[in-house]
Amino acid sequence: MYGNGQAPIFILKEGTQRTRGRSAQSNNIAAAKAVADSVRSTLGPKGMDKMLVDSMGDVVITNDGATILKEMDIEHPAAKMIIEVAKTQEQHCYDGTTSAVVLSGELLKRSEDLIEQNVHPTVICEGFRLAAEKAISLLERHGISTEGNDEVLLEVAKTSLTGKSAGAVKAFMADICVRAVNAVGVIDEGERIVDLSDIKVEKRQGGSIKDSSLIDGILLDKERVHAGMPRSINDAKIALVNSAIEVKKTEVDAKIQITDPNQLASFLAEEENYIRGLVEKITASGANVLVCQKGIDELAQHYLSKAGVFAIRRAKKSDMEALSKATGGRIVTNMDDLTGEDLGQAARVEERKIGESDMTFITGCPEAKSVSVLLRGGTEHVVDEIRRAFDDAVGVVSVAWEDGAVLTGGGSVLAALSRDLRTYAETIGGREQMAIEAFASALEIIPRTLAENAGLDPVTTIIALRKAHADGDSHAGINVYEGGVVDMQAANVLEPVRVVEQAIQSATETAIMILRIDDVISSKGVSMADGFGGEDDFHM
Repeated sequence: MYGNGQAPIFILKEGTQRTRGRSAQSNNIAAAKAVADSVRSTLGPKGMDKMLVDSMGDVVITNDGATILKEMDIEHPAAKMIIEVAKTQEQHCYDGTTSAVVLSGELLKRSEDLIEQNVHPTVICEGFRLAAEKAISLLERHGISTEGNDEVLLEVAKTSLTGKSAGAVKAFMADICVRAVNAVGVIDEGERIVDLSDIKVEKRQGGSIKDSSLIDGILLDKERVHAGMPRSINDAKIALVNSAIEVKKTEVDAKIQITDPNQLASFLAEEENYIRGLVEKITASGANVLVCQKGIDELAQHYLSKAGVFAIRRAKKSDMEALSKATGGRIVTNMDDLTGEDLGQAARVEERKIGESDMTFITGCPEAKSVSVLLRGGTEHVVDEIRRAFDDAVGVVSVAWEDGAVLTGGGSVLAALSRDLRTYAETIGGREQMAIEAFASALEIIPRTLAENAGLDPVTTIIALRKAHADGDSHAGINVYEGGVVDMQAANVLEPVRVVEQAIQSATETAIMILRIDDVISSKGVSMADGFGGEDDFHM
């Protein structure tokens, strides 16, 4: 009973759990730190892999942060917000997911120390916001131009591949990435654009990683429709058709009554003439290769085979569009409109056996604006991980190509930003200064983690890194192979500006969002005050 004799009023449903104030903040921060710690050991060239086993027993072996977090079955709402950081980083930059998540966790860890010193969360948020804006504005001075410099793009790809399964053949894979991006990249009114959907990737197990290749054209997971057709065609003229090469069915129910055998014969003859007419229109255009988005009648297959035409049926819409970009052909719907001007050009169309299946290679396309990459590997798990590594590498090369600038890696830029932010903090009055200094310290988590994962002493390494930057070497970063610090530009360790910029922005915004929460109301039977202190609290 209350003092005035009134009974307590319950406004929340029975079973609802509520955590308030410092306790809610501590639980949210602990959950975020647990997620960050779960991927921290994968960071850098010396990072380790994770084996993820789902409820069906399927196994994924990877050190890609986005993949690890996507596969984890996480329940805590604050932890899910950290996973959003990884998703955003992956969508916009294709790499740097682990760095972004680790940075988020460290910002929250540093903020917890400030909260214990009675610094209000809104003051911390304002300091973090000021620090992030200043850090991003300082990035420009560290940029290295990539325009017209394929060597820089190659090093960006190699840096992305280092530490992954493809690291052993990173020079080979980097070359494929750069050639692919250069092929599909366009400059439209001064704006540099790379559409990664124009790089078609097929993976096949069998052979080694070095059997992977870039095809200056399109690779189709299809075979010719008739065994009598030629297996290869040189100087190919390709017709792209998205209507069926077969007798059209009426759109309404209809019956044809035949009372005389001669009528049946003439009906069948008319169908045959219609099919023959369609094939003649194709051959009359000069086409010797047909790619059809829909079906091809068996009779049509026979006539196409006799005419020496290489035909493929039921091609995907995306493949048809890619073929149009690669060969310069136009997709035709009405066969009556097909002319020689609509045909695409390719030096060679060939059916080859790759692994256990036949595939069609359309190569030698002049000025192809869509290309294909065939990835090979010894086992299914190897090929899957090679695909993930390739996607990251080709993504960062495309980002570097579009932005025209890169930064040095190995923690060098973050160490430089940390030093600059400490100087900047001295110009800011009030308690926000403490938050900016905490932000500066949090940035050092990346070089510190690189050192830890390489088996180096993190304290000694960070001290050496700070001294190198104090002596004016703004490109100094962690040498994970021999210890100490080294000039990252000379070592060709490079990453796109956008990767670092997005990681700082996403990590800061998520940390601020979590810090501003002081009340967690859960309608579930699970209390938000429970554990969430480590990896064991997550279902993987």
